Amino acid sequence: MNMTIEQIHDSASAAADNIASSPARQAFRILQFGFTVAPILAGLDKFFHLLVNWDQYLPGVMARMSPVQPHALMLVVGVIEIVAGIGVALRPRIFAHIVAAWLALIIINLLLIPGYFDVALRDFGLLLGALALARLSQQFSRS
Repeated sequence: MNMTIEQIHDSASAAADNIASSPARQAFRILQFGFTVAPILAGLDKFFHLLVNWDQYLPGVMARMSPVQPHALMLVVGVIEIVAGIGVALRPRIFAHIVAAWLALIIINLLLIPGYFDVALRDFGLLLGALALARLSQQFSRS
């Protein structure tokens, strides 16, 4: 069976369309968008406190152990989150794992503060989403 260049092109184009519209690829893009935007917004808000006073999420034991002031430490956290969000946009294969690890640290941090167990549970769900993004990026990300 001989195929013309046009038939090969049409076949390849149809295959690419199927991959691009697959539910798994769509899930990858949704998770990539979410794990890009959310960390960037949360990181920026560490500087402006429009969503919440982020300093309240720093346990006293961590504040006492830190060589810098609690608010300055939260500003560093904000920068890390912004970098993580940009990283997920550019290199999800790597940064989805970094975001998952960061969320694990946040969960441990929240478990040290009485009254924030519900937030820790929510962040556990986010950690699972970051791991799902990491797995999907193995197939759908070139970087």
